[in-house]
Amino acid sequence: MKKIFYSLLACIVAVLVVSGCKKDKTLNHTNVSAVSTLFAPENNKFVKIASGASGAVSFEWEQAHAEDNGLVLYEVAFDKEGGDFSHPLYSAPSDGNGLYNKLSLTFSDLNKIATSAGVKPQESGKVIWTVMSSKGINVQKSAQIRTVEIQRPAGFTDIPTELYLTGTATEGGDDLTKAVKLKLTAPGKFEAFTSLKAGTYHFADRNTGTPSTYSYDGAKLTEAGNTTVAGATKVQRIEVDFNVAAFKTTEVVSVGLWFAADNKIWFDLPYKAAGVWEIDGASVVFHQESWGRDERYKFRFIFKDGAGTSSTQYYGSTNSDNNRPDAGTAASYFYMVPVNSNQYDYSFKFNGAADNKTADIKVDFSGAAGAYTHSVKVN
Repeated sequence: MKKIFYSLLACIVAVLVVSGCKKDKTLNHTNVSAVSTLFAPENNKFVKIASGASGAVSFEWEQAHAEDNGLVLYEVAFDKEGGDFSHPLYSAPSDGNGLYNKLSLTFSDLNKIATSAGVKPQESGKVIWTVMSSKGINVQKSAQIRTVEIQRPAGFTDIPTELYLTGTATEGGDDLTKAVKLKLTAPGKFEAFTSLKAGTYHFADRNTGTPSTYSYDGAKLTEAGNTTVAGATKVQRIEVDFNVAAFKTTEVVSVGLWFAADNKIWFDLPYKAAGVWEIDGASVVFHQESWGRDERYKFRFIFKDGAGTSSTQYYGSTNSDNNRPDAGTAASYFYMVPVNSNQYDYSFKFNGAADNKTADIKVDFSGAAGAYTHSVKVN
């Protein structure tokens, strides 16, 4: 019996020894060498990112070696000059999900890296990069470090899909949840019709959480910061173009209903708030022609730029001619777009029931409206 016991004990010990050896052997096979040589880009490479340009920069290095002659995973890390990569600005696995000794970084990614390093639009700054090699554990950082200098574009590579206006100078105050939404007019371009008073404001890419913010620094649109407003409250048309970091404000002096047959403004619509002008109880009397009653109208906006120069823009229908609307007319009939100054073309028509009545007329150029539009409610 004693013999059997010792035999079993010996077997158990042998199994434990073999298991321990296997474990140690497995761990040893996770060892890899550090990358010894960086190939591209060359040290102090200067990369200029043009506005709206697409492209990429290739980062390449010599392969590392695994103790088991198996595959090695790579990750490229970026940091500020003087950094030690313990908390990198940006890191990404190499091409092929980390298997290749090459990484293609888009201009968009490089712009993000430069932004994280504190580089402003149209300015340049340096960051350092190196390569980490591993088999998922036992990460080896290369002793080789290179510098790349990145010049950011005048515009923004990462352009928000939504934009809001907030701050003490705005209609919503500095409550982000009440921020004024801008209308997207084209890729990277936004517009808002709103009033501004003395105070400060900035733009945000969302109205919740901790958004990315932008402001006008007196020369261009830039990240973070605030824009200051002085003087009396004015209704403004605000235009922002992230493609070229452009910003423009134009005062909206008046919005009037242009009655075509009379060839004049019938009345101005007072500005209410949130990009809305509205007049209640306006008198509507069609013009008598030999062929019947003429009911055509559109709207005239008077603008004034920073130099005090006035300009006129008519907003009318998408159609050069229209029928009178009725209860079944689609909402798109009332959409407003910039049109020429011709007396009659691209005019809307009042509903026949409006003749010799009063009406509440509303022009809605809010960002939340989707399309710029208006409504006429006959009393």
